[in-house]
Parts: sequence; structure tokens; C-alpha cells
Amino acid sequence: MKTTCTALAATLALSLCAAAHAADDKKPTEKCFGVARAGQNECAAGPGTSCAGTAKKDFQGDAWILVAKGTCTGIETPNGHGSLTPRK
Repeated sequence: MKTTCTALAATLALSLCAAAHAADDKKPTEKCFGVARAGQNECAAGPGTSCAGTAKKDFQGDAWILVAKGTCTGIETPNGHGSLTPRK
């Protein structure tokens, strides 16, 4: 019985997460450069990276993640604010 309850709880949790993610996909987003942590960037982060998860350091200027539209430049990092364009 415990295994069945655990499996049902896991299924419910995954369903809720999927539904929340689907709702987030409909919101407008923008690329935000210089705010991703190492290995957590989206695809094609510039020279030296090939795709998602390949940024070599935290807050790499040419690495980007998708954020809610209008929020990028308000994100603060140790290197300054997020940028809508790649930076060095």
C-alpha cells in the first residue's frame, strides 16, 4: 500500500509540475545574458560553448537563459545587471 501511495503521489507531483511548466511556456520571454550559472545556460552560449549547459563560469557574458519578458535588466549579479545583448 505504501508503494502505491508513493507512486500516486509522484505521479501527481509530476503532473502538477508539467501543468505549471506548460503555463509558463505561454508567457512572453526574452534572452538574458550574463545571469546564468555555470552549466545552466540555454542553447548556443557563444564561443567555447556548443549548447545548453556548456557555460564554463557563473555569469558568463555570452551565456543566456530565458526569463520573463521585461525582467532581464533588473536581475543583479556580481558582474552587474542582466543584459539583452551578449557582453564580454
